[in-house]
Amino acid sequence: MSLRFKGADLRPVLAEAIANQCRVILAKDQGTYFLSERGERTETGRHKLLAYAVGCNPDVDPFDDWWELVRAELGGDDFGEFFDPKEGVFLRILESDDDLELSASPTQLSLLAVPPIP
Repeated sequence: MSLRFKGADLRPVLAEAIANQCRVILAKDQGTYFLSERGERTETGRHKLLAYAVGCNPDVDPFDDWWELVRAELGGDDFGEFFDPKEGVFLRILESDDDLELSASPTQLSLLAVPPIP
């Protein structure tokens, strides 16, 4: 099992992080998403740019569906994991039409650039 992040959603977050010379964060709390560490915020304090995993956006996906999907792949605890947006798989996402596939084991996260699903 894995989670997919659409490259079209992820590229603006990566570009924002590079422009602000900061990291991107994989967050697991209310859904699962990437955000820029120093991203622009709305008046309410929420980050403007968030790249949710497909099916894991609490604003559009039913709670039981996204919660079970995230719990099955990443466990029950909330967390934030920091990444350099200028390295490896993220540069490939920026330079292509690829999506990002995330899978997890109890000890590591695996990130893979994959062709987009039509």
